[in-house]
Amino acid sequence: MLVNHPNVEIDFVYSSTQAGQPISETHLDLVGILDMPFSTELNPEIDVLFLCMGHGNSAIFLHEHTINDNTKIIDLSNDFRLTADRNFIGRSFVYGLPEANKNMIKSAQAIANPGCFATAIQLALLPLAAAKKLHNEVHVNAITGSTGAGVVPSATSHFSWRNNNISYYKPFVHQHLGEIGETLARAQGYSSKIHFLPIRGNFTRGIFATAYTAYEGNLEKAYSLYESFYKDSPFTVVSKNSLALKQVVNTNRCLVHLHKHEGQLLVTSIIDNLLKGASGQAVENMNLMFGWEQSTGLNLKSATF
Repeated sequence: MLVNHPNVEIDFVYSSTQAGQPISETHLDLVGILDMPFSTELNPEIDVLFLCMGHGNSAIFLHEHTINDNTKIIDLSNDFRLTADRNFIGRSFVYGLPEANKNMIKSAQAIANPGCFATAIQLALLPLAAAKKLHNEVHVNAITGSTGAGVVPSATSHFSWRNNNISYYKPFVHQHLGEIGETLARAQGYSSKIHFLPIRGNFTRGIFATAYTAYEGNLEKAYSLYESFYKDSPFTVVSKNSLALKQVVNTNRCLVHLHKHEGQLLVTSIIDNLLKGASGQAVENMNLMFGWEQSTGLNLKSATF
């Protein structure tokens, strides 16, 4: 995305394990597009630094390297997402969910990019929280593709295990619950109990999340609430048609659908876990921080067939 962004010039791509190797040998989709090598040198004078490391490593990196005070930082780990972790070495990190914190992001010097599950679930529930209508427990079931586990194979991400298979993990204790709870509590002024069951899917990309809770209003009022809340959000779209995951894969979009049944409001939200759930949202945050159009470099189309 940065290679094709009209306002960005890539100064370096830092790596502690691939130094000197062509970037295109690791990222094969960049053959003939980006031929520069990985670097172990850090230019402290750059305008913006993206930290794309494993959880816990961003804090270590910032401790070990000197970054100019004027350099904006966008971190994709979970190191600074919670309120208790936001102030770090003189920097104050803003939680980077544009649909909730757009104005704060615009003036921020450092961003804690949200988690993928957290993004899908928050976008499903934020309109209800803002309207103070999350009075009851919320039950969430969300299934994610294998790319959510990273590029290094693990026992549950090998093709032969994942293919034609499904399983849950971290039931009710997933690490994204903390940031979800803080965002919803800030929106409505009180906390809601969320029961979250994450599922491993046998596909590569995307998150399909369903959340349901007791809701007194009718479906028409619910749609009006959601459409009003997201009217100025270019990447979150409320659809009255049922959703399929391929509609958002390879895009920075989130689609939301509502269904009412016997006093329960069912909210479905779908995202690409690698884009709106990670790097796409990071670029979206960069655009806001530098005063550019929010969708710059992010007008991507899904391939449903």
